[in-house]
Amino acid sequence: MTKDVKRVSYNTSNSYETMFENNNTTKSIWLVFHGIGYLSKYFLKYFENLNPLENYVIAPQAPSKYYLKNEYKYVGASWLTKIDTKDELQNNFAYLDAVVENEGIINSKNLVLFGFSQGVSILTRWMAMRQIQPKNIILYAGGIPNELTKENFEYLNFEDTKVTFIYGNSDFFLTEKRLETEKKKIESLFQNKAEILSFEGGHEMKPNLIAELVSNK
Repeated sequence: MTKDVKRVSYNTSNSYETMFENNNTTKSIWLVFHGIGYLSKYFLKYFENLNPLENYVIAPQAPSKYYLKNEYKYVGASWLTKIDTKDELQNNFAYLDAVVENEGIINSKNLVLFGFSQGVSILTRWMAMRQIQPKNIILYAGGIPNELTKENFEYLNFEDTKVTFIYGNSDFFLTEKRLETEKKKIESLFQNKAEILSFEGGHEMKPNLIAELVSNK
């Protein structure tokens, strides 16, 4: 029996969530990428401590939704898996391009890119592919894909962009060996310009920390 993998192209749509308003008092526009198992509308709660007059938050929604556990009650989502990764990446890139175009923030100098867990993977891939120059890059408790190299980020002007890597000191995903590997990778990719911070805790979001990561002065 012969089995062939065939492909088709088609139009699709997806939602995203926002919080606060983008107006003339806005100093930071956050594009925040949730981790696996989240929905964007619930991920936004971690940013409620931000000053609503100075911040505007956009939370893209990972497209692959599924039921959590076996209760068929709560829904989570994933950005991509090891299956059809290249196609899924291109679909995600097209979706993210549409979000930033719809919001009119493609060339914003106030952009903050924030990724948590699996969100770090899609954030860094999209940013490198589109050569986005944000004012802040915050990589929170996630790993950068191995296929990304120093050359992918050479376009960044580190006088205009601050890079922060933050992790919990008891994160069960970060063994001592993996943490050392990630630190070396970050130092190489971002030319030793990244700030590496840790907090007391595990693989979790800390809302009180987030408001301190970006200065709106």
